[in-house]
Amino acid sequence: METIVVSPKFHVMIPPRIRKACALRPGQEMRIVQYDNRIELILLKPMPTRRGFLKGLDTTIEREDDRV
Repeated sequence: METIVVSPKFHVMIPPRIRKACALRPGQEMRIVQYDNRIELILLKPMPTRRGFLKGLDTTIEREDDRV
């Protein structure tokens, strides 16, 4: 776990170890989500890199007989 400091302009620096592990680049977009007293940053990936990430997912659903 790393500790960061919020600047007077509310900027934060992501530690180099985390930047490298997540392959972050300048200008890359993230979502920020607040859960109670916690903040999470979610890296947004371009659509082409998401292609096939659900491969192998079982999409069959059991339906009632009247729902064909």
